[in-house]
Amino acid sequence: MTENYSSIRLQGETHIEVHHFHSGAVVFAAITALVVQALLPVYIPAAAILDLPLLVTLYFGLSRRNPSTGLLLGTGMGLLQDSLSKTPIGLYGIAKTLVGFLASSIGGRIDTEHPVSRFALTVFFFGLHQGTIVLIKRLLLAQPEAWFSVQFAIAAGVNGVASVGLFFLMDRLRKSA
Repeated sequence: MTENYSSIRLQGETHIEVHHFHSGAVVFAAITALVVQALLPVYIPAAAILDLPLLVTLYFGLSRRNPSTGLLLGTGMGLLQDSLSKTPIGLYGIAKTLVGFLASSIGGRIDTEHPVSRFALTVFFFGLHQGTIVLIKRLLLAQPEAWFSVQFAIAAGVNGVASVGLFFLMDRLRKSA
């Protein structure tokens, strides 16, 4: 009787694939994103609208589906981005920690391979990231900050479109089964 119950239970469960990457792929992608994020706006000011460290955190969080590693990656990426920018230390660290944790938690429950879902998830998590930053600036730093603007909507769309292409390129860092 126990065997029948366990076999029925196993048939009803869905297996969500956890992706594995070549050694050093996460570190390489993280460092590349941070360097490009720091240098690109110097030469192309319009590129400041992209948040490459957020996209890398989001990609690995959705792919690896482990909340602990998503949290740690988000923390590391955010603090390194803080150290390379002129923002208070911890601002991006807190926001990216939250995004990394939630992306890893959600990644195992929904399809993250389809371009439309990648776009939608990026727009959602970009909004969460920016909302966290606004909340920190308003409550902890006592700085006036708008909740929503046209620039925010444009940035969310641009990061969403960029994520579709970037995630496709980063899929090549995966180990084949």
